[in-house]
Parts: sequence; structure tokens; C-alpha cells
Amino acid sequence: MKDCNCAYCAGGELLDAFGVPVCELGVSTLILFREQSHPGRCIVAYREHVGEIVELDDEARSAFFADVARAARAIHAAFHPDKVNYGAYGDTGRHLHFHLVPKYRDETEWGGVFEMNPGRTYLSDEEYDRMIEKLRAAL
Repeated sequence: MKDCNCAYCAGGELLDAFGVPVCELGVSTLILFREQSHPGRCIVAYREHVGEIVELDDEARSAFFADVARAARAIHAAFHPDKVNYGAYGDTGRHLHFHLVPKYRDETEWGGVFEMNPGRTYLSDEEYDRMIEKLRAAL
């Protein structure tokens, strides 16, 4: 099932407003978050339009979490954070996705909760491309 009003389903301009697709994983899409206050921040979005983790059967849920783990390993390999934080939100945008937020000791928000979109750090297309290359190489 897809929802044409959902950025994760529709892609294009809706997704481009906050993310850059990196690649397809087993059952989800890896997306580089445009706001890069936390270098390497990504989203893993389930491929089908479901709103809650409880809507997945055991096999689909395991496959989704395998994608989350694969993406986290790639973030660790490509960007060397001290920790990755995980966030699952979606009160209004009801599409299952996880934010993977690399945290770096002595840098922004270390020891605290990350802001959803602090709006401080945006990159050039070339810089996003280099980050995507690093992620793909680590996958």
C-alpha cells in the first residue's frame, strides 16, 4: 500500500524537502537527512505505508530491524560516531520510520536528546553525494 500524500511513499519534492535517498535495503529505504548537525544522520523508512510497528508480522518486523541495524553499522563505519541514537516518531506523518542520529562526544547535543530538525547545518549537493558514497561503500 502507498499513500500519495506521504513523503516516504511519493518521494519527489515531498521527500526532497528533508531527505536524499541513499539506497533500497531489504524492506526499507535508507535516506540521508538533509539537516546534518549530526554528520551521517539518516532515516530508515519501511517501504510500505504502515503507521505502527505492531502492524508488521514477525518476519516483516525482523526484516525492518535488520535494515535498521545494517544502516547503523554503515553509519558507524562511514562516520565513526561515539553513539547512534534511534528515534521513532510519526504523530502526523504516519509512516513507519526510524531516525538514526550519530552522536559525537564533545559535539552538539552530546549527553542529551537530539532536536528533530535544528536547522543549523545544510550541505551542498556535492557534500551530500560524498556522504552517500561513504554510506554505500560501508553497506
